[in-house]
Amino acid sequence: MTLEVWAGVEATVNRVGDTYLDQLDASGHATRLDDLDRFAALGITAIRYPVLWERTHDWGWSDERLQRLRELHVRPIVGLVHHGSGPPETSLLDERFPEQLAAYARRVAERYPWVEDWTPVNEPLTTARFSCLYGFWYPHHREAASFARALINQVRAVVLSMRAIREVIPNARLIQTDDLGKTHSTAAVAYQAAHENERRWSTWDLLCGRPSGVAEWLRWIGIDAPELRWFEENPCPPDIIGINHYLSSERFLDHRLERYPDRLHGSNGRDRYVDELAARILGAGPDGPAKLLHEAWERYGRPLAVTEAHNGCTREEQLRWLEEVWRAASSARAKGADVRAVTVWSLLGTFGWNEMLTRGTDFYEPGVLDGRGWWRRPERLWYPPVGAVARPNAGRQRPLLITGATGTLGRAFAEIATERGLAHVLTNRRRLDAADPVSVEAALRAIKPWAIVNTAGYVRVDDAQLDQPACYRENTLAASTLARACAQQSLPLLTFSTDLVFDGAKNVPYTEDDAAHPLNVYGESKAEAERLVLASCDRALVVRTSAFFGPWDEYNFVTQALDALAADRPFAAPDDAVVSPTYVPDLVQASLDLLIDGETGIWHLANAGATTWFELALHVAEAAEVDRSGIEAVTSAEIGWIAPRPAYSALTSVRGQVMPTLDDAIARYTERRSAKKQAKKQAIDEPVKGAA
Repeated sequence: MTLEVWAGVEATVNRVGDTYLDQLDASGHATRLDDLDRFAALGITAIRYPVLWERTHDWGWSDERLQRLRELHVRPIVGLVHHGSGPPETSLLDERFPEQLAAYARRVAERYPWVEDWTPVNEPLTTARFSCLYGFWYPHHREAASFARALINQVRAVVLSMRAIREVIPNARLIQTDDLGKTHSTAAVAYQAAHENERRWSTWDLLCGRPSGVAEWLRWIGIDAPELRWFEENPCPPDIIGINHYLSSERFLDHRLERYPDRLHGSNGRDRYVDELAARILGAGPDGPAKLLHEAWERYGRPLAVTEAHNGCTREEQLRWLEEVWRAASSARAKGADVRAVTVWSLLGTFGWNEMLTRGTDFYEPGVLDGRGWWRRPERLWYPPVGAVARPNAGRQRPLLITGATGTLGRAFAEIATERGLAHVLTNRRRLDAADPVSVEAALRAIKPWAIVNTAGYVRVDDAQLDQPACYRENTLAASTLARACAQQSLPLLTFSTDLVFDGAKNVPYTEDDAAHPLNVYGESKAEAERLVLASCDRALVVRTSAFFGPWDEYNFVTQALDALAADRPFAAPDDAVVSPTYVPDLVQASLDLLIDGETGIWHLANAGATTWFELALHVAEAAEVDRSGIEAVTSAEIGWIAPRPAYSALTSVRGQVMPTLDDAIARYTERRSAKKQAKKQAIDEPVKGAA
């Protein structure tokens, strides 16, 4: 039997207060049946799929989808509760919860008697922690007794639900998932780590009828002996132990508080310590999925599957993490463990998990979309390392070639490529003159890139009116020369254009389908570059964008506005020109994603939102909490621009909304600016403290 690839859609329906947060609604999957055809085309053999207690008001939705999965020959692993607490009339602490869920499980089994694989409750231990120990989700308790009761209720519900299902489907299999982590620590808090390392097995121990490992702890916090004996008398061992493992699952406990910021300090009532991601502290790195799979096999000797493998980060890091999990599963199989599958999680990404699903579902982490991730690179360490720092072999990667070493965008691409672990070469004009075919050919021969990102060009819009030959050489000839070279070598090309290809005749945002009608020489040079690039190279991606601002450039409009206000200088901003400001880190991240995904043609990338320059200055000042009274509204004519500009050049996309909102971008920009200023002040103050 080969190692299978399973998949899943993030299907959490959790309750916060009286509000239910539904991932299926957030992703749009709730209304898209044809997603299932796309999933099947990936070659998966099984999918963790929801028929959730909280959502099933009528059976039409699940009837249609389970039937389609059956037609596509994709095996559903049906989940009934996914981080939920049931319908409004019940909760995890309700003594009737187990019997009520079992009654629902019977109805589902009777309706779909052909379904063999079941997960009545996803992650009982994790859900109990988040709901009744940490208070994130309903019923929002923060005490050990409630935590234990929620755990017992959920696991008992699994036993009773599988009993009900098997009365209808005798060969039904239980695939029981839970998060499997590991806790490391300093010697002073080793007792706490030992407790957490035993507690992590609770769900599977109880189901296997062997609660002895956690019995003393459970009795101590209020679960009586007869309840624990019930699990011994009614074992329901999983047919497959489903291991959900994330980078955040491995923790490090450290009593040396002075090493860490105050916000990380906590206590168990006996000692104060920090609980932080192990990958940020352990010199050797976290144990990782290979060791954890081995530990699970040694403990239970039952079939295993990795039932969630996801990392909320960039696409390259997601792929590196998935590869590490796949290699771990393959290695465990080679050593004798019965590992059945690795589950790619989540096909459609996740929403709101950055704040533990407590504040809505606005924040999106991409889903399914070479081989070290950040958790294996030395820069992962944020604190003084514990143990010798492992420095794994990086291997040989073909680099990304980035032109424009002296420009804002080129430096930003190099910065973010480093963060994402992408090998790259940043070139200046001496090394690669993009307008010279001989120079381009020599550079490609020496660097051997897998793709080119062209950020170089003539950027002085007003000067271009008086220096047309230089503008056309750097913007038009250079881009078209790179495009021809990429076409000859079948390389992807990413190059940039501008909102100034439009004349402003519209009063709604421009899309990729709108024709270019530039008003100035700079816009003409970019429009002609677009035409030549797309005609020369079928692997070219042309990104139109607008009004950069970012943390690495002191000369952008936003930074200049805040600098002026901080110095009590007046700042003039036009109130008669509408643009779509673009945060450079967001632009670079989105552009790299599109390049890696193989997108071609014209894309519009700007933070969602249209504003005048004057409104932008006011908004940024408010976000930075500085006095706005120095901002003066003027006309574009009063600014003294030489080149004519469109009165309206806001951008939107009909190809896909992949950029965050402008409000979100400004909040992150001002937060980063504040942190940078604070760090600078601290660096200045430190020698003074030392001298004292």
